[in-house]
This record gives sequence, C-alpha cells and structure tokens, in this order.
Amino acid sequence: MRLIGSPTSPYVRKVLIVAHEAGVASRLEVVNGSGTPLAPNAETIAVNPLGKVPCLLRDEGPAIFDSRAIAQYLNAAGDGGLMPEGEGRWIALTLEAIGDGILDASLLTAYEKRLRPEELRFEPWVEGQKAKVNRALDHLESRWTAALSGPLTLGSIAVGTALGYIDFRNIVGEWRATRPGLAKWQESFAERPSFKVTAPVE
Repeated sequence: MRLIGSPTSPYVRKVLIVAHEAGVASRLEVVNGSGTPLAPNAETIAVNPLGKVPCLLRDEGPAIFDSRAIAQYLNAAGDGGLMPEGEGRWIALTLEAIGDGILDASLLTAYEKRLRPEELRFEPWVEGQKAKVNRALDHLESRWTAALSGPLTLGSIAVGTALGYIDFRNIVGEWRATRPGLAKWQESFAERPSFKVTAPVE
C-alpha cells in the first residue's frame, strides 16, 4: 500500500498513528504529495480530484480518501481493535468528529496566516476559528476525559492528533491551564511510541 501524504499534515499523522497501533505500518510506503489549495500537488490530484492528503493507494481497488475512511481501512487491515462495538462505537465516532473538527478549524487558521497576504486577512474570521477550537477543548474537558482514558480508539487517536497539532502550530496558545484533565490525558497519549515516531517535520 502507498500512502500519499505530507510531513506536516495532521490528517496524515492521524492515519500513520492508526497504522502503527493496528500493526500495519510496515506495509505502508509513504510518498510525499504535499501541496496547498493555491499550489496543489499533481500526483495527489491524479488519484484524488480534491487534491488532499492523505490518500491511500491499494494493490486492488480504487484509492481511498479522506483520513476517516483510511483510518477505518487500516484498522480493518490490522487487528481491528480500534473501533469498539455497541455504545463504544458511537463514542469513538463522536470523539473522532471532535478531533477532526479541531483540525479543520486549526488548518483554516494556519492557512490564513501562511497563505493569505496580510492585507487581505480578516482577523474576526480567524478569531472565529480559534473560538471553535477553544469551545471543543472545553467540551472535551467537561464531558469526554473519562472516555478518552478508556481503551485506545480511532476517536481518541483523532483527539490526540488534534491536540498535537494545535501545539505544533500554536493555534490557541497555552490551553492546558484551564483543562487539567485533558492536559493530563494528552501527556499520557504523547508517550505512545506511535505518537513520537509520527512527529511532524517542517
């Protein structure tokens, strides 16, 4: 399997963490398909018309994208232990939605600063994206720390990846002081070998 990715994409990091935790990382060849909305990568567009990474190329069957679909596929290709049954499934899927939502808002914030000329930036829109992140962090702290502290799932991996990215890009500054439960969980998650080996590289 070939994974078209980017060394700084948090969505790529998420699926690589899944691959390590599911025991299939050694079966992946990672290919750099980095691009931006202003300068998309030609190889990536050739297999994903949206021009987005990650994109998984299989030996048989069409390419798979986006990161949620790839994470499900890699989990099934491995030991399948990252998506529980019953109520646990809905909890995991909700956590994954929260984590990916944090990443969506964070990436929009990062793109605004990195790609848009300063004279064209709309600061209230940036602050609106940061507010989404902060609300999600508050929600995780007040409602989801117990679920995060349970068995590892695709949902907790998504949240852990998102917290790593907001630190990497300094999206909302110091977030831990008012979210001690979430901070404690992230500290533990960050010790996992899969998290360390997938650290982004500029």
